[in-house]
Amino acid sequence: MANVVETSRRELPLASPNRQAGAGIDYELFLDCVHCGLCTSSCPTYVELGDENDSPRGRIYLMRAVTDGRLSLDDRVRRHLDQCLDCRACESACPSGVQYGKLIEPFRIQVAKDAPPSISWLMRLILFHVTPSARRTRWALLPAKLMQWSGLDRLAGKLGLLRLLPKSLRQLQEMLPRLQPHYGWLPEHLPAKGKKRARARVALFVGCAADAFFPDTTLNTVRVLQRNGCEVWTPRGQGCCGALHYHAAHEESARQLGKANCNVFKPDEVDAIIVNAAGCGAMLKDYGHLLGDSAGATLAAKVHDVSEFLVKLGPVRPEHPLPIKAVYHDACHLCHGQQIRKQPRQLLEMIPGLQLLALSESELCCGAAGSYNLTQPEMADRLGQRKAKNILDTKAQAVFAGNVGCLLQIGRYLRKSKRNLWVAHPVDALWASYSGNWAACGLALASDRQA
Repeated sequence: MANVVETSRRELPLASPNRQAGAGIDYELFLDCVHCGLCTSSCPTYVELGDENDSPRGRIYLMRAVTDGRLSLDDRVRRHLDQCLDCRACESACPSGVQYGKLIEPFRIQVAKDAPPSISWLMRLILFHVTPSARRTRWALLPAKLMQWSGLDRLAGKLGLLRLLPKSLRQLQEMLPRLQPHYGWLPEHLPAKGKKRARARVALFVGCAADAFFPDTTLNTVRVLQRNGCEVWTPRGQGCCGALHYHAAHEESARQLGKANCNVFKPDEVDAIIVNAAGCGAMLKDYGHLLGDSAGATLAAKVHDVSEFLVKLGPVRPEHPLPIKAVYHDACHLCHGQQIRKQPRQLLEMIPGLQLLALSESELCCGAAGSYNLTQPEMADRLGQRKAKNILDTKAQAVFAGNVGCLLQIGRYLRKSKRNLWVAHPVDALWASYSGNWAACGLALASDRQA
């Protein structure tokens, strides 16, 4: 395909007025980019494809050209913009402070209003009506749990029956971890264990997909907080953070979910609102911008990732050894969206016996990116394989990440390699070390210990 950036300089087909998608964006944000190219080595799609149009500065050029009316928003341009993971790695790399997220997200929203993206009814149902509801997600996972429990999933795989499923369901089936029984409902108030710490009354954001896929992580988050002297409040009526909707250009739906959460949580009555999923945390911290009111800004100011909060509080040192070699993957919306890198590593390095190894390209996106691995499966597959190879090259026994999407994506590609690694959240490792419960570490580590 001809290079769109170069073609646009020569041909410059004029855009029709209703196609100038960037008209509502602060134009100064475009001008912040000086096109130095220091962002390119951090961009997953550019690293994979080597196409300037699939780099941050290339996409900024395309968006600006469309906004100026110098370039038509045709299928080629949209393809380059749609292929962006919105991982925000370019923001971390940029010396000029370009706010790329404030360009790509509103641009996509305006494009979607003019020409909604074409996705199947089944994908739309899964992404916007099932996944954002913890209850509906748990019900939807029941058939998969029964198949795993009975062994029918393995039999269906051997017989090739899974190939008969629609493509989107096949992708979801491949991502499924070994599903654990759900705990049901947490008590609304949970007391601190031992001496209650000062400034440690917290509200827990449970979320939807994270809790449905990894209920043990929810429980372990509560247990770790209690062990650290926190009183934990789990507000009734809380719901999805709105990230899936917002990143899919359903801005009004995201705003309604945000308003509902602002009505449920009472920021003035707690010291912090704790989140254990990076994507949710980044979205909640952006409520001031999303909602544009004081309620959103007040809630956002109290939001902390669990690792961020524990390090700030001063974590209780875990006692039981966890003699494993592990790596830590930086979830995009934690390291780039929230600038949280050291804290999860500090917690893991406190665990006796745990050796934290260096992971090549730790901050390069794994390809999950919310719903990206469903809507852009080819690029997500390339990035998933790349991440799995980097992890396997370390010979680690475990990999930790602070986001549900990363855990699902990384687990999927490690299972394809036939290597039985423990894929978990850092709080899962912390609780294993606090409690001495090796069962929390999965079958792989239990067998390693016996060996």
